[in-house]
Amino acid sequence: MEAEGSKMQRLYDACDMVFSSGRAELPTPRQLGWLQGILDAMEPADVGIDGSSGDESTSCVASSHGLILGHAIKQITYIHIHECEDFSIGVFCFPAGARLPLHDHPRMVVLTKVLYGSIALKSYDWVTTPISNPKRSGLAKVVADDSVLQASSKASVLFPRSGGNIHSLIALTPCAILDVLAPPYSEEQGRPSTYYVDIPIPPLPGFVVLEEIDTPDDLRVAGAPYLGPELLFDLDSC
Repeated sequence: MEAEGSKMQRLYDACDMVFSSGRAELPTPRQLGWLQGILDAMEPADVGIDGSSGDESTSCVASSHGLILGHAIKQITYIHIHECEDFSIGVFCFPAGARLPLHDHPRMVVLTKVLYGSIALKSYDWVTTPISNPKRSGLAKVVADDSVLQASSKASVLFPRSGGNIHSLIALTPCAILDVLAPPYSEEQGRPSTYYVDIPIPPLPGFVVLEEIDTPDDLRVAGAPYLGPELLFDLDSC
């Protein structure tokens, strides 16, 4: 497949313009609307996935058309598309019932689009700055409580301090989500992925205490190759 004119190339070019190095401020509503519009038009085949329903018992994950068979995915699988200092683009594929535990996105803007299937989202934002003693904990408010996102849903966006920056995902059906992270996770730059457990506060409905935990032992994420259109990168910016 050719990159020129592809939806994925449009997404990469737009991300490169909006999140290019030196832009410390958040994207404008107009820029976000532009990116969300591009994401809303994305389909599974645009990222090299066959998202049609099929026999989930098959052991073959590649179709005769050279696409990854989404329904054949047996564990959470990440398809790396692009990463630079400013942003990353990738796809998470889930079998039904798979779960990404509660985790944060430090100092990031994240745009997410469900490509096929449906997923339940639970999310929080900090009310107070979390303390570290030695692990992080603090008061958070509920933003989404098992909200269902599906392919017909508009692309969502979260911000460093709002929009549900700390979230968990449970696949209700086989599904895939396309993520844009700006900037991406980086231990060296102080943006690690931190996991949490949420503790309800009965006298305060709508609020919880979040406590940092170690990476869950049962969290396993496989990798798969990107089989979509080849991208033309701007080597000067990324």
